[in-house]
Amino acid sequence: MQVGGRTRVLEEQDETALLRRVGAGDRVAFQALYRGYFGRLARFLDRMIRNVALIEEVINDTMLVVWQKADSFDGSCKLSTWIFGIAYRQALKALNGLDEPLEAAQDQCVAEGDQPEQLLQTRQLEDGVGRALASLPLEQRVVVSLTYYHGMAYQEIADTMGCPLNTVKTRMFHARLKLKDILSEHREEMR
Repeated sequence: MQVGGRTRVLEEQDETALLRRVGAGDRVAFQALYRGYFGRLARFLDRMIRNVALIEEVINDTMLVVWQKADSFDGSCKLSTWIFGIAYRQALKALNGLDEPLEAAQDQCVAEGDQPEQLLQTRQLEDGVGRALASLPLEQRVVVSLTYYHGMAYQEIADTMGCPLNTVKTRMFHARLKLKDILSEHREEMR
């Protein structure tokens, strides 16, 4: 595990070095940083926005801010926390200006050996979890997403969302209660 921990620390150091180069106007470093964060940001934003075109726009807006403000990163938090915080604020701006209803994107994952019954059960479970997450208020959905899909600690989430640590804990507590109720109902429906 130490090797994995060291690898992650090296990655963070590499990302910070890339950001310093970005701050100096290095476009190749910016491209590497953009590629490194695109997938992570897309997964995070999908839980908030649920609109592919808007997700890409928010990622571009986020990375533009990173390009413009790279030299203002002071290292007081992890680089990923700083970038996710920018993405979160850009997403909120985009959602505030959005006139259309948000719809869940449907992902199709089919393994070769899956039987139709397994596919149906998997699909129903994915739909149930997706609906349960979508039913949460935005702030709770973001906390759940950052915790379970991006492995962030509560303090990192608080830094990302610009709120107190106890607010993050409270949002998670209420999100878990709601998810438990919703998923229990979904489980009963599947029987």
